[in-house]
Parts: sequence; structure tokens; C-alpha cells
Amino acid sequence: MSIIMEISTDQDITKVKALKKMKRNALLLLGIAVLLFVVAIYFKIPMLQAFSEAAMVGGIADWFAVVALFRHPLGIPIWHTAIIPTKKNEIGENLGNFVSEEFLNREKLEIKLDEFNFAAKASDWLSQQENADKIANVVAINIIPGVLRTIKDEDVKRFIQVQFAAKLEGINFGDWVALALEPLQKGNVKDQLLTNLLTVMSEELTNNKDLIRKKVKASTPFLSFGLADKSITEGVFNGLQDFLNEAKNPGSAVRIKIDEYVYNFLEKVKNSEEMRVKINNMILSFVGKKEVQDYINGIWDEIKLSISNDLNKGEDSSIKNSIAGLIQSFGNGIKEDSHMIDKINNFIKNDLLSVLLNNKKVIGDLISSTVKSWDGKEVSEKLELEIGKDLQYIRINGTLVGGLIGLVIYAVEWTYHYFIV
Repeated sequence: MSIIMEISTDQDITKVKALKKMKRNALLLLGIAVLLFVVAIYFKIPMLQAFSEAAMVGGIADWFAVVALFRHPLGIPIWHTAIIPTKKNEIGENLGNFVSEEFLNREKLEIKLDEFNFAAKASDWLSQQENADKIANVVAINIIPGVLRTIKDEDVKRFIQVQFAAKLEGINFGDWVALALEPLQKGNVKDQLLTNLLTVMSEELTNNKDLIRKKVKASTPFLSFGLADKSITEGVFNGLQDFLNEAKNPGSAVRIKIDEYVYNFLEKVKNSEEMRVKINNMILSFVGKKEVQDYINGIWDEIKLSISNDLNKGEDSSIKNSIAGLIQSFGNGIKEDSHMIDKINNFIKNDLLSVLLNNKKVIGDLISSTVKSWDGKEVSEKLELEIGKDLQYIRINGTLVGGLIGLVIYAVEWTYHYFIV
């Protein structure tokens, strides 16, 4: 009876073909035994008859034994056949107990772990460029794009907004401003800064004299025919320029007034909690503006786009190559550090092994419950697909060995009648 199952891979198709071929070979050999039996009867050849009879018995018996493992022979529900599907639960129970008791044994596992030297082999494997590239390819091709597809942009942007706002609210910008402005009250820093600022303002005023003239002209009456424009412009320009020139002089009354205003402002920022709160609230309100929020949201879009564009470069991806480099460096680092190798091996040998052994009953129960949850017919078909090909050799050997035993029996019987009786 052929296997009835869904074939999902090329490997399964190959296994099915191999199984069918071996079944045909076993059946063909049994058919030859039957043909030899017919020939022996017709031509009255006792030795051939003995061989073929025993070969047929051996082939049919072993066919029955092999088929009985997976299903009822010829569909007849004979007692103690279809062993795997009907005894699936008991098989799962025994398998779980066998693994937990025989495989999960501390003495045996410790010896194997010492011989294997997991840390050394793992570090050597990771340090090879080819292997590091394999892992990096999995991360770059599957994991990173999968994560980017899974997470929602809105959730990430909301997370960034919340975290950004929380971090800013935890910062007292008023104190920072007061701390930053404190050096201005010491030495000549403040005077130099004011002088430089006033010099820049004076230069910009000169550079924009034409602009001032145009603004003045646009504001004067049309009937003045431009006569007042020039005098007004000159008056405004000269007045502002005189003010700035006087302010640049550290000893002038204007400069003293500006210095006094700046000093009072710095003192207020430094000593007034109310002023620092206002500065803090002003900065936080600026961060809450739509333009700033849109910029923050755009950060994630830019990050995501940059990652995708880089990964699309394939072998030239800097992300993939960086991951491969990190993996290879990690492997080389461990390989060259005997102390770290010992620590990893001891961790596996002591800690992980203890966890494994302390839960060996759970592992056994897991195996047992997993096997019990499988469909009996499906398990039988899959097992036959895996080992059925080799089991056909039992049928072939049974046919051949049966025939040889038949010859031996015939020879003993012939010798007895010829020499003794």
C-alpha cells in the first residue's frame, strides 16, 4: 500500500520515489520466488521447490511485519498491527522517558561537553568570514526587514514623541540658561560680547542704508516729491549710528545704561525662580509647536528609509557588513581569550546543564505530550517516509535468507534419507 500524504518539499518527493523503488524491488524478488516455485512444481525440481517455498514464506512474513508497523496489512484489522498509529501515545511516553533518563544524564553530558569544547568551536566558527556573512545575511535580509514591516510607524512616532517630551520635561532649562549666562557677569566677557554685538549692528546698519531709504520713502507723503525722503533717511541713519557708536564706548551713558539692563537681567535669571520657570516654559512651548513635532516624526521616516536603502545595496550594505564585522570580531576575541572560553564552557557545563537536568522530567513530558498531540496516521506516514526505504531490505533479506534456509533444510533432509534411512 502506497503512502498517502501531502508532499511539501523536493526532498520529500525524492524520499517517496526511493521508497516506492525499494518496495518494487522487494515485491519483484518475491514474485521471482513465486515463479521459481511454479517452475519447480511443473518440472519436479525438489531443491528449487524447497528454496522457493522458504523464500516465499520469508518474504511474505517480513512484508507482513514491516507493513504491520505502519498500517493494517491489506486493510484487515488484525490484532497487534498498525502498531505506530495505535500505540502512538505509549511510544511518546516511552520516548520521553528514554530521553529524560538516558540522554539527560549529568556524567555522560559533562564528558561530552568537555570533549566538544563548545566555546572554542563556536568562536572558531564565528571568526570565519563565510559564517559571519551567513549570519549577517539572515539578519539583514530577514530579521531587520521583518521588524520594520511588523512595527507600526504611528506607534514608533508616538513613542519617540512621548520619550522626547518626557526627557525635555525632566530638564530645567531655566537653570541651564542661568548657568550658561553666569560667566558673562565675570571679567570682561560681557563687555567684549556687547561691544562685538554693537559693532555688528553698526556694520549692518551701514550695509542696509538703501533699504532704510526705501522704507522711509514708502512712508512719506506723495506730494513731498521725495524732498523729505533724503533728510529723514539721513536723520534716522545718523541718529542710529550715533547711538551705536556711543554705546560701543564702555564709558558712555548709553553703554552704562545697557550694562545695567544686562546685569539686572542676568541677576534676575540667576536668582528669580519665576524667571527660570518662564524660560523653561517658553522652550517647552516651542518644542510643542507643530513644526517641531513634524520634524521629530520625520526622524523615524528618515531612519527607516536610510535602513531600507542601505539593505537594498546587497553585498555593499554597510549595515550587513558592519554586522558581519562585529560577529567576526566577537569570534576572534573569544578565540584569543582562553579565560573567556573557560568561563563560557563552565557556564554551559554548570549553569545551563543544571537547568537542563533540573527540568529533564519537564522535557520528557514535553516530548511525550508533543507525540501524543500528533495525528496517528500522519505520524505513521512520516515515519515510513523516513525509514521505510531501509525496512524494505528486511523484506529482501527475508526472501533470500528464507530461500537459503529452505535449501539447508532440504540438504539435511536429503542427507538423512540418503545416508541414514
